[in-house]
Amino acid sequence: MEAAATLPPLLLLILLAATAVPAPSHAWGVDGHLMVCQIAQGRLSGAAAAAVKDLLPSYAGNNLSSLCSWADDVKFRYPWSSPLHYIDTPDGLCTYRYDRDCKDEDGVEGRCVAGAINNYTSQLLAYRRSSPTEYNLTQALLFLSHFIGDIHQPLHVGFTSDKGGNTIDVHWYTRKTVLHHVWDASIIQTAEDDFYGDSVAGYIDTLKKNITGEWSEQVSSWEACGTNQTACPDIYASESVAAACDWAYKGVEEDSTLEDPYFSSRLPVVSLRLAQGGVRLAATLNRIFG
Repeated sequence: MEAAATLPPLLLLILLAATAVPAPSHAWGVDGHLMVCQIAQGRLSGAAAAAVKDLLPSYAGNNLSSLCSWADDVKFRYPWSSPLHYIDTPDGLCTYRYDRDCKDEDGVEGRCVAGAINNYTSQLLAYRRSSPTEYNLTQALLFLSHFIGDIHQPLHVGFTSDKGGNTIDVHWYTRKTVLHHVWDASIIQTAEDDFYGDSVAGYIDTLKKNITGEWSEQVSSWEACGTNQTACPDIYASESVAAACDWAYKGVEEDSTLEDPYFSSRLPVVSLRLAQGGVRLAATLNRIFG
């Protein structure tokens, strides 16, 4: 506070205004990524579990979820990675095509979250080869684990004009935010507060029970990939843009106030996408590591 008091009045006003504006979001929040990775690690085959343990840094304590948000943390160190977290699709079409949509703002093809998943899957396949590799496989594991989470967040495959809901101002109950952040974190945090005593662990336990119970007959179809495919992000992206249109954007306008009706109807979608992300991350790692 003492430092702020010495600032010129105009600069102080600018700084205060900046702190009041929500920062753009580009991923599930920390809890969302933690959930995806915890679900996945519990479903790994013996070979995949051993490979993940080998590739994780020792300080992670063989806990993949502890580093599942690493890819967000390094976006300033690796600015080239920022476009790899999402896909922008044409406004209103509610469809995704790799050849049309997987590119960055400069038009470089393959620079989107689907392309990144394919790339880091290919890098990790080098783990089983006896010859040395040029790739940093620890980073490849962390990027892949994060990006499979990202592609399951519906607004990571949102519309180009609003940057996946990042430019749509809303109120989550009384708090000002943007629509993208509602899907990254607000729905998850509200669920934790209302149903799990502010505990992410309780939410994870519920998802795991649903995976082996209510959703058990669907799990094999979630895990499935095309013939001879190790990763299949195009499936996940197509599901996400459909969910973005059917649930995330639906009924939302600039300055909408989103409260209980939106929360209660959208929470099942968020829970399903988190569960699918965890199951599919495990399935992908199991295919990679054999």
